[in-house]
Amino acid sequence: MSFPWAQQYQPKHPLMRWIDEKLPLPRLVYNSVGGGYPVPRNLNYWWNFGVLAGAALAIQIITGVVLAMHYAANAGVAFDSVEHIMRDVNAGWFLRYAHATGASMFFIVVYIHIFRGLYYGSYKAPREMVWLLGVVIFLLMMATAFMGYVLPWGQMSFWGAQVITGFFSAIPVVGENIRIWLLGGYAPGDASLNRFFSLHYLLPFVIAAVIILHIWALHIPGSNNPTGVDVKGEQDTVPFHPYYTAKDGFGLGVFLLVFAVILFFAPNYLGHADNYIPANPLSTPAEIVPEWYFWPFYAILRAFTANFLWIPAKLWGVMAMFSSILLLFFLPWIDSSPVRSARYRPTYRMFFFIWLLDILVLGWCGGSPATPGYIIVGQFAAAYYFAHFLIILPIISRSERPRPLPNSITEAVLAKAHDRAPHGAGDPVPAE
Repeated sequence: MSFPWAQQYQPKHPLMRWIDEKLPLPRLVYNSVGGGYPVPRNLNYWWNFGVLAGAALAIQIITGVVLAMHYAANAGVAFDSVEHIMRDVNAGWFLRYAHATGASMFFIVVYIHIFRGLYYGSYKAPREMVWLLGVVIFLLMMATAFMGYVLPWGQMSFWGAQVITGFFSAIPVVGENIRIWLLGGYAPGDASLNRFFSLHYLLPFVIAAVIILHIWALHIPGSNNPTGVDVKGEQDTVPFHPYYTAKDGFGLGVFLLVFAVILFFAPNYLGHADNYIPANPLSTPAEIVPEWYFWPFYAILRAFTANFLWIPAKLWGVMAMFSSILLLFFLPWIDSSPVRSARYRPTYRMFFFIWLLDILVLGWCGGSPATPGYIIVGQFAAAYYFAHFLIILPIISRSERPRPLPNSITEAVLAKAHDRAPHGAGDPVPAE
């Protein structure tokens, strides 16, 4: 999918032309994100969230590098070093809150990006590799976020590390050894902080590298679009610049505005108050909960309360939690329908929104106390989560009768424009 002039691009300035001859970076940028990269002409604002995720990662890396200059990965002074950043470092409060709030904003835009891909079928052929690399990025994000949550060394940091790493001990034979290896000892301490700090610093750069692969894989088949119809020709596309750079710029402005409102007016709203209490191994918090973006998976983990067969409940929970994410790897083959977009799959669309509601219920249960009522609701929600992928989707993909697809993107765009036009606009005037 390319324009005829994309391969003939030549910089106009002599210096840029010389650079392009020696190292074709200007040509690469032009053909990747400039006027030489053709994009379907009907992309809506749901396609902004990939760029927003990149912006959120950039904020995390920049603020994280500066925070690392003042942080001490030592159990005796880690909490005090965070307070030092907040109180004594110039603009330290801003950097710390931007990093903490930025993590939540990063997950928000990535979750929306994933839901958009699920709704419009962006995981289907020929974009399976784009989807698989996206799931890898999501797993790396979760690992990075967990390790970062431990670093402030408050009550929730310490006990979160104790509980989450404790789940690995449920693995038969090698589980306890894995837990000791992760922590560097039998309980969270100096070794744990050093390991988590090193990995938390390193993994964002690994994420950035996988994002490059993600974008590279996307450029081979080209972007999906709301109709899910393949590009038929040049009339179905527009250059990425200036059309979508302007659209992404507007989306980025809205994102930064929302980010600033949370950062300046409610920076602790998405956090937990107990993490402003220094870590105390002798005092267990009343409720140990992870950050909000882990709540649905935490609810799945807690849904198993009884041993089944020869496997203890704890191991069932760990396997279910990891399986809930690994299912996404197999989604391109679970859903075998040739139609991509949910716009033309009414049955799939209905069950997609039911599944989305189920995710919200899991999140509500995961962030609530582990009382019998919440556990039971979480068990039903967890059962539906797996049923959606393992039972409902395969049945729908084989039995659903989708609506007729448009012949091309241009036809869908023109039909939509005609539907929005005032009654009679563009119609011939009847003869008197």
